Amino acid sequence: MTTYSLFTDLEEPNFIQPHLQPLNLQLGQEKVYGFFMEIVNQKPPEEVLREFKRLFFDFLESGSLNTVPIIRKLLLANNEQEFRNTIKRCCYIIVNNWASKREYEYIQELINLLVNYDVICKKSIYTSLHVYKSWLENFVKSEDYQELKLFANRHDHKSKVHWANRYATYLLVAQSLDANNPKEQQEAAQQLSQQMKDNFKFELAMYIARSQSAASSNTRYVNPSILGDNVLRLIKTIIVKKGAFSYENLAHIFIKQTQDQTFKEFKESIRKYLFFSAKNLDFVKILNQQLTENLSNWKPECDEEILDKNLFLRSCNRLIDCLTTENGREPSQLFTLLLSQGHPLTLVILLLKIILICQNSRSHLEIRIAHLIRYYEKLPQDECKWVIHFLEIFNITFAIYAENIEYNLIKVQKNRQSSQGKLKMEAYHVFSQLRESIYK
Repeated sequence: MTTYSLFTDLEEPNFIQPHLQPLNLQLGQEKVYGFFMEIVNQKPPEEVLREFKRLFFDFLESGSLNTVPIIRKLLLANNEQEFRNTIKRCCYIIVNNWASKREYEYIQELINLLVNYDVICKKSIYTSLHVYKSWLENFVKSEDYQELKLFANRHDHKSKVHWANRYATYLLVAQSLDANNPKEQQEAAQQLSQQMKDNFKFELAMYIARSQSAASSNTRYVNPSILGDNVLRLIKTIIVKKGAFSYENLAHIFIKQTQDQTFKEFKESIRKYLFFSAKNLDFVKILNQQLTENLSNWKPECDEEILDKNLFLRSCNRLIDCLTTENGREPSQLFTLLLSQGHPLTLVILLLKIILICQNSRSHLEIRIAHLIRYYEKLPQDECKWVIHFLEIFNITFAIYAENIEYNLIKVQKNRQSSQGKLKMEAYHVFSQLRESIYK
């Protein structure tokens, strides 16, 4: 296959004389995309970086737009949005390919090219390119660029990364499900998000095994959470509820019992399910009341209809919104209430119970978590420790219950109970094993 050329069309009259019939912008963009799709598969990363720089930056030094037809066309059309679409998709064509080959250091170099655009721009004295410079500046300041940086931050160990990037897996899920993003971005985001989830699951399982074995090295596996050594006790607290009243069993029972209910009956059933065995504390009563009012007042015109899959899914998504963010811009009242009063585990368990009955709501929940991260990332880490604590518990709980690893408590010491007869966590070890998905 002959590689496309973006720099050999200089004799075409359409580029020499712009007042003649203009080049179709979409065809020009497709030629650029095809060019990078081809060379990223055929050429070494260093050459791909040179071609990217040649297309988007090098002409700034010479001031000649005749060498870059597509940029010239975008400027003549004064179309900044299409410029952003063009550079963004080119970036993700490259990033998607390099990520699949684990060539992460070159992704960082691509980001560095964009970061240092102002160094290149300062060399230019041509006023006709001021508009293009402003486009570059706007792109680097945009949310599009922040999303792109997620693919490099994970492997950038030299600079201090913002606390929110620790939870980039949820930001990436939101990218992967946004139909407005180019397909290359969606694919790259989905791939990296799943890789981060898998890594966390593996590191958590290895840490649990190491921390309970005197023979294991203390440095071989690190704690993937930031909760310190208390994380093991938290894990035991999360998985202690097994047997007939385990979260999974209760979810299966609930699904069977609600199959032929009316929507109104279902609203009452899901309230009982969510608060089954919950302690009768004041904040639980408030939470129960507010969720009940929110759901009972929602879509009353459907109350006498038999519950179907669509209503079931929408109801679960509605509950997730009530517990996280209802508008995608700011936290819900219940989210703030639970965390401000120190009940992140209660909130996480409620969200878990919803996902255990409706796995199709998982992506909606993760998008809402991404919205919360975007809301709080404006604050320094010291001012949102309670949100970070929630996110850590959320990560651990969903790694334990909503993934393909099963965790169990096994008693290793006899007669270890407290004076009140309660379970002594030190008498039990956590064991993990692969399992088949509980979702059908």
